[in-house]
Formats: sequence, structure tokens, C-alpha cells
Amino acid sequence: MVHRQLEGRGLEDPLILAAVRAVPRHLFVARGQERFAYDDRPLRISCGQTISQPYIVAKMTEALQLKGGERVMEVGTGSGYAAAILAQIADRVVTIERHPALADEARKRLADLGYQNVKVVCADGTIGHSVEAPYDAIVVAAASPKIPETLIRQLADGGRLVLPVGGRSFSQSLVRVTKMPDGTLPQDDLGGVIFVPLIGQEGW
Repeated sequence: MVHRQLEGRGLEDPLILAAVRAVPRHLFVARGQERFAYDDRPLRISCGQTISQPYIVAKMTEALQLKGGERVMEVGTGSGYAAAILAQIADRVVTIERHPALADEARKRLADLGYQNVKVVCADGTIGHSVEAPYDAIVVAAASPKIPETLIRQLADGGRLVLPVGGRSFSQSLVRVTKMPDGTLPQDDLGGVIFVPLIGQEGW
């Protein structure tokens, strides 16, 4: 999977490639879907949500520009797969899931796999988790109609926010926003994507 889907499509960051190799993706998919776990496609999980395709998870992680040792927040825990990859690199990962059942499952799964640097929070991810802010990087695994201002406020100076922005089911772009020390917010368009809608106070 790493060789074909990630390196074969231009992903080169050794930290990310090593993190993906270290996480057993088949333990994060729905029961009965294990044989598809390493295919290059999203898969349905419970509560009407999905686990993103491996390439997209790796691409979004790469866009965060992590070097190791950061404090990272993820919005949209799902099964916990992306949080596990982030935890291989970052010092601390706070991941937020609005569905209690998914949050409980991910919390148990990550604990059983020995991830001690991940905190799973059941809450509205669009307003973040200010208790542990500021974050060096924030990643959102659902499409927002706009860039949530609350998440920007929880970024450290120089921090990066990566999220899909656009319609509920089409015309979404993966965007990276960097919070500069002077208050400016330059943006990079990283290409088209398709995600479930971001539900919450500052989402849909």
C-alpha cells in the first residue's frame, strides 16, 4: 500500500511513510471489511461516516508539515485511524468526534493499541478544544462551508489548519491555512476532494 498508493503518487516524507507503515489499518475498518482495508478507497464505518482512503489521510498529514514533537488537533475521529498516524509523529493528539458511539469505539481501540498520547473528546469539533490550545497543527476530516474562525484562534503562530472547504457533497477543495505571526492567513489550495459534511456550530 505504501509503495503503490503513497510513494507511487509522490508522497515522500519519511515520517509519514513510517507512520503509515506502523499503523495496522485493518484494525480500524468495520467488521467484514478487513479484506478491503489496504485498498485505495474510503470505506463505510458506523454512524454514516467513512474512513478516508489511505492516500488522502497521508496527503492531509503531509500538508500539516509536521517535524515531530507537535501538539495536533484532529476534527472527525471516525474509527481513529488518522489519529493513530498523527500519534506516531506528534507529541500530543487531541481528536474530536461528535458521535458518542464512534468516540467510545475509537478511544478503546487506540488504548488497546497502546496509544498513550491521544485524547479522544466527544464534542462539536467545529469549535475545537480550547483547553489544550494553542495547537501547532489542526486537521479537519469533513467538509466545511467556510474556514471556522474558532479553529483559527486555537492555532499557534505559524500553525497550519488543513481542511476541505466547499459544498456538502461536491466542489470541495483541500485547503491549508497558515497563521502568520502578523495575523495574516495565507492559503494554499491542495486540490479537489470529497468528504462528508462538517456538522456543528461553525459547520453545516
